[in-house]
Amino acid sequence: MSGTLYLVATPIGNLGDFSPRAVETLEAVDFIAAEDTRVSVKLLNHFEIKKPLVSYHQHNHVTAGQAILSRLLGGESCALVTDAGTPAISDPGEELVRLCADNGVEVLSIPGCCAAVNALAVSGLPTGRFTFEGFLSVNKKTRREHLAALENEERTMIFHEAPHKLLSTLEDLSAAFGPERPVALCRELTKLHEETIRTTLGQAADHWRDTAPKGEFVLVVAGRPPRQEAAMTVEEAVDRVLVLRDGGMRLKDAAREVADATGLSKNELYAAALGR
Repeated sequence: MSGTLYLVATPIGNLGDFSPRAVETLEAVDFIAAEDTRVSVKLLNHFEIKKPLVSYHQHNHVTAGQAILSRLLGGESCALVTDAGTPAISDPGEELVRLCADNGVEVLSIPGCCAAVNALAVSGLPTGRFTFEGFLSVNKKTRREHLAALENEERTMIFHEAPHKLLSTLEDLSAAFGPERPVALCRELTKLHEETIRTTLGQAADHWRDTAPKGEFVLVVAGRPPRQEAAMTVEEAVDRVLVLRDGGMRLKDAAREVADATGLSKNELYAAALGR
């Protein structure tokens, strides 16, 4: 009979958030697969847990996954942990879960911290429907395509970002969704300097141009307001775009303003205006 893979959520800053069930699980398994064994050994030492550690991360998940699967099929149990948060969420652990599912190995989740959900809860933005977008690609083309696909997204959107890339991400989000779009910037969640800043994308970008960001961020961005029935035809809307352009507004900004007012596609209006 095969063993069980346990997905054990770890604290994202405050060790007091590690649950008794999570501790019991780590004490009971045969071995632990960790994103970074140097990080995980500190957690284990704090709770006086002594278990064999193996490495499982983005750069070795293919070979390491097969080795872990082999041990699971041999009857051993394994706990998968990341440096912080829930394994398999925006994480190569999803590949190991899929591998186990394909081979009939039971997978159980031991719930705990998730930075995205924590940030959503304190954001002050709608929580009924949301979409987790993770980290934006550093590849400019992929990044633009990702944001373009979210142009008409009405659900609250959640992004992760590192401090050194925060400003460029805020500028890209502002360009994609407009500088007036509400955002909550959640910094250093559960840690000593935890902070939530509720503002707009434009104001956030202005702030972080003059202030060096510190700590990891979760950005919770409001979705687009629900579309209203178009008050004018596409032809009429394009005429309005051209009027705004002739009045000195950039064509792209004019297309966005009319799109927001009518519910028509910004890209469609922009392309049509270019052809006139």
